[in-house]
Amino acid sequence: MAQPAQSTPTDTTQSQVGQEGGAHSNFPPFDPSTFPSQLVWLAIAFGFLYWYMSKRGLPQLGAVIDGRKAQIARDLDEATAMQQRADAAAAAHEKTLAEARAKAQTVAQAARDAAAADAQAKRKVLEDELAAKLAAAEREIAATRSEAMSNVVEVAREAAAAIVERLAGRPADPAAVTAAVNSVNSVKSLSGAA
Repeated sequence: MAQPAQSTPTDTTQSQVGQEGGAHSNFPPFDPSTFPSQLVWLAIAFGFLYWYMSKRGLPQLGAVIDGRKAQIARDLDEATAMQQRADAAAAAHEKTLAEARAKAQTVAQAARDAAAADAQAKRKVLEDELAAKLAAAEREIAATRSEAMSNVVEVAREAAAAIVERLAGRPADPAAVTAAVNSVNSVKSLSGAA
């Protein structure tokens, strides 16, 4: 009769290795028996990450965005105020110019009436004198206007450079800012001339 085969200690060890950790077992993340614990740890990690981001990360990010929006709004308000001041200065300049012209016309008419009554020679001398005064007033007004316009252009350059620096985070190229302001200025002068 045949004897039953007895297992040796090495046979038992090899069968255990094949069952426990050998080439026949599944990769742990894909093993269905570990899914519940993986889901629990996933929920814990996601919950912690969600809590941390809602309490720390997102409020800080929101504060930075709100700060930048407020700074941009302040810069735009400041630019608008500067534009309004420039418009007010231009309006005051136009008013002064109109008053000077009205005053010059009044003085010229009075001078003409007085000169006509006196004599033709005195009339000619007085008209020449008034014309010189009018030309000097026009030159003074033109000088004041060009000075005001150069100030407006300089303020526009400074405001544009400040806005670009705030938005880009680095100083603006002065040549590029000057070219941009000059192009806007030339477009305005062309539209004003038309």
